[in-house]
Amino acid sequence: MSTAPRIGRAVGVQVLLWAYAGVAFGPLLLVLLGSLRGNREIMREPLGLPTSPTFENFGRAWANASLSTYLLNSVVITVAAVTLCTVISLMAAYPLARWRFTGRALLAAYFLSGLMLPIKLGVLPIFYMFQSMGLVDSRIGLTLLYAAGGIPFSVFILMAFLRGLPTDIEEAARIDGVGELRLFRSIVTPLSRPAIATVAVFQLAPTWNDFFFPLILLRSSEKYTIPVGLSRFFGEFSTDRGALYAGLVLAVLPLVVVFVMASRQVVAGLTAGIGR
Repeated sequence: MSTAPRIGRAVGVQVLLWAYAGVAFGPLLLVLLGSLRGNREIMREPLGLPTSPTFENFGRAWANASLSTYLLNSVVITVAAVTLCTVISLMAAYPLARWRFTGRALLAAYFLSGLMLPIKLGVLPIFYMFQSMGLVDSRIGLTLLYAAGGIPFSVFILMAFLRGLPTDIEEAARIDGVGELRLFRSIVTPLSRPAIATVAVFQLAPTWNDFFFPLILLRSSEKYTIPVGLSRFFGEFSTDRGALYAGLVLAVLPLVVVFVMASRQVVAGLTAGIGR
């Protein structure tokens, strides 16, 4: 087969990927540039470049819009929910993938049935249950909700990964007298790092960006997460475009940083797994 068609396809794929990257990152770049411009400059030329970059917009957004409180709430809830979801899912996926017992298939189907319906369809039962438990307007309640909502998907991913691991190391450890708890902690968990990182990455963005449940379940403004806080911020600073752009950058920046770091960890883990 001639190399010319292969080169043409490779060039076409590269062009499509760069075009998609431009469409995806273009708005982010405009927001970043807008955060460095004064309000009058933005109103005069909305899509222009900053002639004299300034960081005053970030100071106003941080000090006057309670973004520090919203960001802290989002960080605490997201980290706690993702950690709790990952730990519980790994503990559930390990016996379902590696042990043989009566009712295993039924229990696995029960976990996976959570993938069939979106959790938002159960907003009324969830609200009434949280109200009876005193978890409305509670960061703990919101954390538990996010953790529970991510378990079906996480169990599905972890089960598929654990089923592909060789059993030789576990069998050798059991012959040496290693208990199941130590085996899970010292052998299974390190081997599952690629899947754990993947699960954490996929649960991070929906939890951080969710607007629906914080709006429904939270009442106090000091407990708002960043999506709900930004909606209030937009109303209060609708005429200050520079501060609006700065607020968006501050809201997106932690997620971008974590995604970059997590992506490197996922790649490193997958590479290490292949090399073993």
